[in-house]
Amino acid sequence: MNGTMAASSSRIMLGPLVAAIDQGTSSTRFLVFNAKTAELLSHHQVEIKQSFPKEGWVEEDPKEILQSVYECMDRTCEKLTQLNIDISNIKAIGVTNQRETTLVWDKETGEPLYNAIVWLDLRTQSTVERLINKTPGKNKNHLKHKTGLPISTYFSAVKLRWLMDNVDKVHEAVLSHRAMFGTVDSWLIWCLTGGKNGGVHCTDVTNASRTMLFNIHSMEWDPELCTYFDIPMEILPRVRSSSEIYGLMFQLSALFLTEIWAFNWYPHIRGEIINTFPLFKIITSCLGDQSAALVGQMCFKDGQAKNTYGTGCFLLKNVGTKPVMSDHGLLTTVAYKLGREQPACYALEGSVAIAGAVVRWLKDNLGIIQTATELGSNSLLTLELLMAVTLFLRFLDYMHRTGNRAPEVKPSMPETTALGAAMAAGAAEGVSVWSLNPADITEVTSEKFEPQINPEESELRYARWKKAVQRAMNWETTEPVNNGNASSIACARGGEKGASF
Repeated sequence: MNGTMAASSSRIMLGPLVAAIDQGTSSTRFLVFNAKTAELLSHHQVEIKQSFPKEGWVEEDPKEILQSVYECMDRTCEKLTQLNIDISNIKAIGVTNQRETTLVWDKETGEPLYNAIVWLDLRTQSTVERLINKTPGKNKNHLKHKTGLPISTYFSAVKLRWLMDNVDKVHEAVLSHRAMFGTVDSWLIWCLTGGKNGGVHCTDVTNASRTMLFNIHSMEWDPELCTYFDIPMEILPRVRSSSEIYGLMFQLSALFLTEIWAFNWYPHIRGEIINTFPLFKIITSCLGDQSAALVGQMCFKDGQAKNTYGTGCFLLKNVGTKPVMSDHGLLTTVAYKLGREQPACYALEGSVAIAGAVVRWLKDNLGIIQTATELGSNSLLTLELLMAVTLFLRFLDYMHRTGNRAPEVKPSMPETTALGAAMAAGAAEGVSVWSLNPADITEVTSEKFEPQINPEESELRYARWKKAVQRAMNWETTEPVNNGNASSIACARGGEKGASF
């Protein structure tokens, strides 16, 4: 018996499994974990195309996003079957997603009314300026006491306002009460739980807190904020905790519409339906990707922080059950709420729009490299461009002004965002196959890092980097640039935008 066959036979009796849909800016993944050991058993990944219709605009196709989820699920289940792992042991599915990316669709036809406007899109700059100009003192932090956020192109409310103002289909659908708004999580959950045939229109507190329409103190959509942006509350999804049963998902939903509708709207008969149809899967967690990574990195204590590098850079620090407002430009956001009756925890966040995206820019726009792996062999690029990305960690200076700095460790299993969504899904009431009790949590093996240069050298490099950034700013022009691709402009301006928070 070879190694693969031995591994397959030893995994037949694995016990409960939990899966996660990880829908990111650049790709979609579906991953399956062992709920008892946190072992990643199988996964599949599909890249997502981005389009740049104009300078600074970044869009994605909602249907392509949804199809990528189905493809990843199918391929992952095929791989599990080849390993002789029973997919009926998947007890729950979690969802984690790129935050702020904004969609509007028709609830009667199920059709998107426009492409998804991606979080780093800059088209709403004039909308932001108009909104700031009507605040007392033209203060971009006018809403921060409720939202924890500045008025910025980054967040969903201004993207939704732009869609309502500039896309006729969206405007008409809102007037005729057919429009549904959501971030990527809402779109996926609605589609996966039945879509126009009774799909569940919801989001969780972490994604809601990134819209500028959500009051992070009352944990509800705020009527005054909706009035400020002139957005009807009827198009907003219902806000739920990050870990609870949202609805039933089955890929052959057209054959079981009655059962799915009954499950999603009549909780008292859910047990009977699950026993009758064991291949039905329930969606039981939803977290914005950075919150999911905070959970996956086991940052459950006040003062613990995580830093992740993807398309952008995001550093979140758990500040406990009371929101902390920063005087140094950091965002205050909801970290997670792991159950309907559990308290919400909050986080301070430092964000930079461009990290891994600079690799795509080097490849697709400048043509300096053909593949991402070439950066490792090009010492100049590695040192100068990637060093700039790592200098993002200076956000830690502002973080630990509100607490002590912690040691920095890197987990050996990189899929901690999906792991966080799986943990929350498995721990949901009614599932309870994954304990989040600190005594029960399996420690993720990690590598600890200590500084290799002295503080003086570190300060010198940082000062030189800041000087370079200053010299690169304020060169933009309002004149049109006919280069056919907006990502280069978005890259340059996005870095400035992120640093301005």
